Amino acid sequence: MKYLEEFQNPELARGLLADIRATVTRPWALMEVCGGQTHTIIRHGIDQLLPDEVELIHGPGCPVCVTPLEVIDKALEIAARPGVIFCSFGDMLRVPGTDRDLFRVRGEGGDVRVVYSPLDALRIAEQNPQRQVVFFGIGFETTAPPNAMAVHQARKRGIRNFSMLVSHVRVPPAIDAIMNSPDCRVQGFLAAGHVCSVMGTGEYPELAERHRVPIVVTGFEPLDILEGIRLTVRQLERGEHTVENAYARAVRPEGNPAARDMLEDVFEVADRAWRGIGVIPASGWRLSERYRDHDAEYRFDVHSIATCEPARCRSGEVLQGLIKPHQCEAFGTDCTPRTPLGATMVSSEGACAAYYLYRRLGTPAAPREASPVG
Repeated sequence: MKYLEEFQNPELARGLLADIRATVTRPWALMEVCGGQTHTIIRHGIDQLLPDEVELIHGPGCPVCVTPLEVIDKALEIAARPGVIFCSFGDMLRVPGTDRDLFRVRGEGGDVRVVYSPLDALRIAEQNPQRQVVFFGIGFETTAPPNAMAVHQARKRGIRNFSMLVSHVRVPPAIDAIMNSPDCRVQGFLAAGHVCSVMGTGEYPELAERHRVPIVVTGFEPLDILEGIRLTVRQLERGEHTVENAYARAVRPEGNPAARDMLEDVFEVADRAWRGIGVIPASGWRLSERYRDHDAEYRFDVHSIATCEPARCRSGEVLQGLIKPHQCEAFGTDCTPRTPLGATMVSSEGACAAYYLYRRLGTPAAPREASPVG
């Protein structure tokens, strides 16, 4: 606890804010590409404490939110089949598909179970050899290694009734797609520290140079966020565009070699659709040919599914940073955590959920002299 409290120190936060105010001379728009960072920013009011010249734009940093509707509907169809035990992390159960969610499937008799690790699902498969056990494998580079390990272990141990529905996405191609958008206003990025702790920072220098934007690897506590903003603003004011590591206590340039080796063995890079955004080339992973027997999409033949997005849901614009959640007409009325139109309202890392939870309903900003922590 002491370690975390050190990164929530109000006096240090005020010092970092003062440094940012002293540095900035013109408007800058920065994007965080991590839902955990978004929740820290909104929970502690960091965006409201920054000088008016610094705007924070919330990017597609929530893995649950960017999981495409087609994949959600595939999960729902598989979970409803007789003889299937469908395993998922809890934050996927309320994500709406075209006409229902996993909670509804469970209420209608489907065997849907919440697990805390893909290895839990593998254990369930061992204990139920007569049933097909499917794990819903979603997420960025952070959750991909343990999911890869589960598939690797299933093949190694001959657990043939275990498969995975994969919807893994990669951050660097998303940054590239954001910068290539004609509507892009982003001038600097706060990169997700946990992603870089796995993959390292090797993919970012080329992006920073090509798009001429600073990229600062940032942690998740208030002081982490403020330091990331301070370094990004400093680069922008100097006309620089390099990669800086402000999360050195967890991130090494090479990342985690063992985790990267596991990813390379089990997965292969593929084009991926992002919900509300569209297909981004080379932005995801799928199981490689060697592990195709454990691919639930092939095992259950759910390749072609028709989907229908809610017309009033503007989560795609939220994920691209084009609007803030409270600027959506359905926010807080037709769309609430109890009656969500999109995943951004129900995911624990969704921007809409953060705005709703911390009462950012379009009301005037809090006084800027308030403390962001404590």
